[in-house]
Amino acid sequence: MNEYTQDGNEGQEDLSGLKVLVIDDSKTIRRTAETLLKKYGCEVVTATDGFEALAKIAEHKPDIIFVDIMMPRLDGYQTCALIKHNRVFRQTPVIMLSSKDSIFDKARGRIVGSEQYLTKPFTRDDLLGAIRQHVRKQ
Repeated sequence: MNEYTQDGNEGQEDLSGLKVLVIDDSKTIRRTAETLLKKYGCEVVTATDGFEALAKIAEHKPDIIFVDIMMPRLDGYQTCALIKHNRVFRQTPVIMLSSKDSIFDKARGRIVGSEQYLTKPFTRDDLLGAIRQHVRKQ
């Protein structure tokens, strides 16, 4: 039996104990994702850019990472590449978030090792679907 129910009702899907890192320079995006995921029991950590995220990844060891592409200092592609080149975290699923949805952008995301590419604005089902697809509950 699948651990996840897919009927979409509030509180039906239990993702408690799952650590999610959301990296985005937009406070609105971070807060939206955090509020949504916490309703399902996720432990959510946020970061405003790639540099802050790298420290938080080492500290919190997230089960899945959502990363915006367009950020100051260290963009999402660079951040994803650094995560995937670290042998401790290379198996951690990285989902790219972007308002751009060209084939070039999606291909570039794959090249740096991301598992999936979500176009903003994302929905609750987009986030939960990515978690269902890429994270195996212990």
